[in-house]
Order: sequence, then C-alpha cells, then structure tokens
Amino acid sequence: MNKYTELFISIIFLLTVSSTVFAGELVIKGSTTVLPIAQKAAEAYMAEHPDVKISLSGGGSGNGIKAIIDGTANIGNASRFIKQKEVNLAGTKGVYPVPFRIALDAIVPVVNKNNAVTDVTLTQLKDIYLGKIKDWKEVSGTPGKIVVISRDSSSGTFGVWKDLVMKKERVIPSALTVPSNGGIVQAVANTPGAIGYVGLGYLSDGIKAVKVDGIAGSEESTLNGSFPISRGLFMFTKGWPTGDIMGFLSFILSKKGQDLVKEAGSIPLF
Repeated sequence: MNKYTELFISIIFLLTVSSTVFAGELVIKGSTTVLPIAQKAAEAYMAEHPDVKISLSGGGSGNGIKAIIDGTANIGNASRFIKQKEVNLAGTKGVYPVPFRIALDAIVPVVNKNNAVTDVTLTQLKDIYLGKIKDWKEVSGTPGKIVVISRDSSSGTFGVWKDLVMKKERVIPSALTVPSNGGIVQAVANTPGAIGYVGLGYLSDGIKAVKVDGIAGSEESTLNGSFPISRGLFMFTKGWPTGDIMGFLSFILSKKGQDLVKEAGSIPLF
C-alpha cells in the first residue's frame, strides 16, 4: 500500500464515521505554518458547532507534537512528520501519536523587496546558509552583505529546510534565529540584505519570493513535484481521535475544509 492509498483510506474513514460530536473544548498547539489553516478551520467549525470551543497557539512543530504527548493539547500541528526520537518518547509514556496530513506546502526563499536577486540554485542556497556565499553580488543580487535569517530548532519548517536544503549540514552560527514565519517576514522586510524562508501562505508584498533552480514555489510546482523544497502539513492526535477531535479533523478533510486550506495560502489535498 503506497502513501497515497493510505491517505485516501484515512480520508474516507474520517468522512464516513459517525458525525456525532460531543460538546467540549479543543486545544490545538504547534506549527506557525499550520496555524492560519487551523484558525480558518476553527472559526468555521465553531460557527457550525457553537457548543465547541477551540483554542489555538503556535510555538513550532516540536512543541505541538510534545503537547499531544504530554496531554496539554488535543491536536498538535506540525509542518513536518514526527521524528523517531519523538515516537520513542511517546512510547515511554504509553502514547500513540496518529498523523493526519491535512495540506501540502512549499518552503519559499524570500529576500527584501529591493534586492535584485530573482533566482538561486539549490546549491547556492545551501552555500548562503553555510556562510560560504557572503555577498549578494555572488548570486546576481544587489551588492551587499547577506544577512542570513533562519528558524529555531523546534520549527518543522527548519527541519525540512535542514533536510532538503542543508542536507543535514549546520546553518551558519551567526544566522539570526526567529521563532515564526511571521518573524521571518518582518525581519526580511526590514533588513535590506536579508534572506529567509517561509511557508507559501506567508508570502506578502513586503518581501520578495526567490525562485530555486528556475522554479517558483507555487501550488502547481508543488503538486507536480518540480519545486525542490516542498512538504506535507500535519495534525497529530494522541491515539485515534473521537468526539470533537474527530469531528474537527473530518471537517478539515472535507471539501469545505480543503477550500479553507487554499484560502489560508497552503495547498489542498484535493
């Protein structure tokens, strides 16, 4: 059974189980990339189910997964898959984390909007973050020192960047570390020589997206596999979900929920 078949079965199961939802409160924590999706879905779901209260917070994918392991959240948002060490930790506590892929995403390199650079290779991107390329003129950008901005280690976006761009090598220690996609956007917008990376839903007029190997990060390039820095977005639960948790996940994996994924700037599964 391949991953697409497994995803299809999961969706069908979620959409065909009993729709009974019991009144209660859902606590959702984790990835700032998934947060805009969760916010839109929570607003729509609570409008349809006024007896359900949903509270949301960010903090990064690692914190989201930790929260469902230690029982401080019903759903842990993650912009990466669970790590083996997290699975091991869950096992020591008798917890079985269950993943639900709810969207797709591209991680897009971004620079200050006044920078002339438009395209970098994946190798150049890695060398910038290793500190080997130090001036924008080396990659046809506006001459000046490159200010490297990255995410903290609890970030799922950082984890995927480390795997797909850095190939497990270490980001230059002098890189400015920020805790969220929004922090990257603000730092890059306010720093002429800066480079950062954000989920597709965080692109805005204040920053400039950069192509990678001639390919722009987009829904189309992610779905056809041509953009090299793409990933799935997940919600994790503590064991198989029931009640309000099942109802909320069923909603996100419905046509209406997937439309909200697109409104949030991420890529729907169907």
